[in-house]
Amino acid sequence: MTHTLLRRASAEFLGTCLLVATVVGSGIMGATLSDNLAVTLLINALATVAALAVLIWAVGPISGAHFNPVVSGVEMARREMPIGEGLLYIVVQIVGACAGAILANLMFGLPAVTASTHVRTGSNIWLGEVVATAGLLLVIGALTRTGRGNLGPALVPAWIGAAYFFTSSTSFANPAVTIGRSLTDTFSGIAPESVPMFIVFQIVGAAIGAVLTEFFYPRRGVTPEPLDLPGPIHHGSHN
Repeated sequence: MTHTLLRRASAEFLGTCLLVATVVGSGIMGATLSDNLAVTLLINALATVAALAVLIWAVGPISGAHFNPVVSGVEMARREMPIGEGLLYIVVQIVGACAGAILANLMFGLPAVTASTHVRTGSNIWLGEVVATAGLLLVIGALTRTGRGNLGPALVPAWIGAAYFFTSSTSFANPAVTIGRSLTDTFSGIAPESVPMFIVFQIVGAAIGAVLTEFFYPRRGVTPEPLDLPGPIHHGSHN
């Protein structure tokens, strides 16, 4: 492994670790401070949005700040990332997510690992994960294709924060984070038996988000055919 690749993989590990530590830790703190579920979720969401913004800003220039196997997977599928490097990213993201959950548990004096008993299942919940993940991939794709990656620290957390409240699943949108959150029996945990279906629908959502990106933001030099609509419609290029 080259020094540069080691640095990128380490950034992905650290970023995913701290992201999950924030999600789990703020969930524990929120539940400690309030018995009101809405207040706890708000604390959880605000902390996650803030930490994600800082982490994307801090390590984005090093690794791209994926922190998410479906983001890395889409890049591999588009041949924008070597398969070996992408697989390494996915491994360190999962390990980092587990380490983050363990870190949060230990910070609050809990056992390092306790399987969650919070079952999250049902077609409505899975649909929420499809929407959350598809939206995330579309936002990332739009930022990349329009050359506005500098807005990532603002817009990616904004989507995740909004999806905390408008999706039925509270927006996991990340297989590594989902696996990590199965290791804590606290507010933000997910029962291990609920994890596989979450990941399946996160992958479905990622595929939809990738297709939407190709449709709305085609690669440079590829222009979609304009619709033949009646009326005084003026077509302009946005590439």
